[in-house]
Amino acid sequence: MQIEQQKKLAAGLSIASNTIIIILKFIAGTLSGSISIISEAIHSLSDCLASVLTFFSVIKSSEPADAEHPFGHGRYEDMSGFIEGGLIIAASFYIVYEAGKKLFHTNTMETEPTLGIIVMGIAVVANFLVSSYLFKVAKASNSVSLFADGEHLRTDIYSSLGVLLGLVLIKITGYHILDPIIAIIVAIFIFRAGFSISKETLNNLLDGSLPKEDLEKIESIIDTFNDKGILGYKSLKARRVGPTIDIELILLFPKNMTIFDCHNICDDIEASIANKIGHCTVTIHAEPECPRKKCNNK
Repeated sequence: MQIEQQKKLAAGLSIASNTIIIILKFIAGTLSGSISIISEAIHSLSDCLASVLTFFSVIKSSEPADAEHPFGHGRYEDMSGFIEGGLIIAASFYIVYEAGKKLFHTNTMETEPTLGIIVMGIAVVANFLVSSYLFKVAKASNSVSLFADGEHLRTDIYSSLGVLLGLVLIKITGYHILDPIIAIIVAIFIFRAGFSISKETLNNLLDGSLPKEDLEKIESIIDTFNDKGILGYKSLKARRVGPTIDIELILLFPKNMTIFDCHNICDDIEASIANKIGHCTVTIHAEPECPRKKCNNK
């Protein structure tokens, strides 16, 4: 199966799984009167909306470059991830609002946890299986939006486990005040996940540089070609655009080296970077040697 087909399958599977879990959680939350289950349903609803965005962004980002988008459509995945993060943050605030209302209205505190325990158990297993598949495909395809979708489901696993534990404690102890407290704790974890996703994808949208460790990896690749004539580099720029990494290099060569030899070395460097970094585009500009103190940033 081609990688693009796997991406679409993963995104579609996430939508189907989230839809079923949302329905089960809303039913269980309504019947049991549990705000923590309702909060999980809202969390899953935001995940489902995010999965829909992911599905369409994956389809759009896989389109080849055209006259209107000569650099491709990878930004659709970054934009999708940013919106997904915003949806998660909004869901966390709503959960806190609903939990606060239940805390201050003790007449709505009663909760019947049995059905919720069953539904939360199903949600944990389903989200674990689907998120594992999403991470696998995201890693193979360098898909930002699929990775973000997998992160959503992974936070859903942790929050569902928290709610499951709380419901078990309510059933054992009869302390129904645990229900809204657990919902607020869930909201905090949801907020952190949404903020992290929004921060990362916003950095990509604003052409932020790759992390330092990735830049150092590229530098080390360049260093392996020093014995072939490279004198160093004048500039190194790298950014992530959806599933692709854009790298721009200005390399220094001996002034008497032929264009043919420079070109062959540049081809070898591009191939080596692609092999080590993954799906990327590398643009190299060759310049003749000049004093290192003026030209080399190393």
